[in-house]
Amino acid sequence: MKHIERNYEIAKETFKEYGIDTDVVLEKMDMIPVSIHCWQLDDLHGFEGFDYELSGGIAVTGNAPCKVHDMTSYYAEMERVLSYIPGKNRIAIHAMYLDNEGKNIDRDEIEPHHFDRWIAFARKHGIGLDFNPSYFSHPKATDGFTLSSIHEDIRRFWIEHGKRSRRIGGYIGKQLKDTCYTNHWIPDGYKDTCADTLGPRLRLIEALDEIFAEDIDRHYNVDSLESKVFGLGSESYVTGSHEFYTNYVMNRKNSIICLDVGHYHPTESVAAKLSSYLAFGQEIMLHVSRPVRWDSDHVVILDEETENIMKEIKRANAFDKVHIGLDFFDGTLDRSAATILGARSAKLAIMKALLEPSMLLQEAELKEDFTKRITLMEEIKSLPYSYVWDMYCDRYKMPGNDWYESYIREV
Repeated sequence: MKHIERNYEIAKETFKEYGIDTDVVLEKMDMIPVSIHCWQLDDLHGFEGFDYELSGGIAVTGNAPCKVHDMTSYYAEMERVLSYIPGKNRIAIHAMYLDNEGKNIDRDEIEPHHFDRWIAFARKHGIGLDFNPSYFSHPKATDGFTLSSIHEDIRRFWIEHGKRSRRIGGYIGKQLKDTCYTNHWIPDGYKDTCADTLGPRLRLIEALDEIFAEDIDRHYNVDSLESKVFGLGSESYVTGSHEFYTNYVMNRKNSIICLDVGHYHPTESVAAKLSSYLAFGQEIMLHVSRPVRWDSDHVVILDEETENIMKEIKRANAFDKVHIGLDFFDGTLDRSAATILGARSAKLAIMKALLEPSMLLQEAELKEDFTKRITLMEEIKSLPYSYVWDMYCDRYKMPGNDWYESYIREV
């Protein structure tokens, strides 16, 4: 304890030289939630009980032990996860994680009460919830199409699922008195070169318009749309492309964009995209992931892209506009530890961004002193961020960088 306080005082004085008040930074950290995805704990299996194969280009590799297999152990494990993640948290749940009370409930039959257990869990832990329709891993999605399918019965099924998901999002938000962000991602696309790229997109517009037609209070539910450059089985064409959803949200104004770090070409940077949306006053849903050569959904770490994303948000003073969520799944690692690692890495990236003396960098830039700008950027890389992080964790009575040793002793 004493060494944490001593180190923090050193860090406090160091950052003060750059015009940064570390006490204020720690207060700001408590105002920025991270939405922890629920599906890393069980490899995106859910509680439906149908044992559907993963589809939609989604794959989980690895067979590490300790995967949870039932609802009771799942919630116990999620409690353990939360006990290692300091600060303000949320949980993002998929529709397939419903409590069906032992009944066969298909996805066009889900109702708000099927998620009452999640709401009770959220209340107990003082967290918010976000929601995701599950437009994949289902017999009615096996041909690779859902909302843009050429088959009307398939479209009707998934449109109903989308409508019900929005109502559930609104119900969650109202029950918790906290806005629920309901994110829509569909796997629709063709494996090989297709002859009609417009038709599916016109059908998707029609489907989305119908799903979003019901007026749901935006204080309780906000919908986001998530694109993808390609997927397994949709290498040549994706209906819900980045350009499509960008135009849709700008034109319809009934939803916001979701940017997933892994859903772009490997040379693209999500960090570089943020200010183009923020310049027009748009809200953004963010899925932080770690793509390795493609959308591999590796566990989030404190890598360059994650740090750059948080810096962009901080420099634009936009933590109230950008809603930060996680999206990864890896069966080669201890699933709970992976969830903890990803969340803590994202939060550490946020903290490092808040500790950046952005005003000094921008001042040098405005003076066109580019040498000073890059020199300062390099200089601040060696500042004692970990001392501030240790203090933040300690305030929540959680371990700092040695958290994994504590976790291993517990399990």
